Amino acid sequence: MGLKKINDLEKAVVFLLNLDGWDLEWCGEGYSRYDAKGKTTKGIDCVIEMKFRNKYYEEKMLEKDKYDALMSLDDVVKIYFVNDPKGNFMYWLNTLEMPKPVKKFCPDTTMWTKKRINKDVYLLKENQAVRININLQ
Repeated sequence: MGLKKINDLEKAVVFLLNLDGWDLEWCGEGYSRYDAKGKTTKGIDCVIEMKFRNKYYEEKMLEKDKYDALMSLDDVVKIYFVNDPKGNFMYWLNTLEMPKPVKKFCPDTTMWTKKRINKDVYLLKENQAVRININLQ
């Protein structure tokens, strides 16, 4: 999946959430630890990090470094949104009890590299997601 496609998907999620009463703006262009910012349906400041996966994994992976960067932001709700072939999963990180991090052999950057390194990641369970829309196929 190319960068343009990912940016288009991020914009589509922002658009759909805004139809549902959110007040978000896409900010995924350039280097940022999140892809959207704005307000929840209750008017609370928030940021959303998004991941789009072509393959389904029962556990949703979140890099510890990314989590730490999000959690360092003050006075905002931090949300992790994952889309995969099974559906959409939204994790509210502020109140989520995180599992212990594990080491995974991952690409060194998100941008489609062949170089791999060990990274600390969290493996989130689907039932930890606050909002789940399952694709019925």
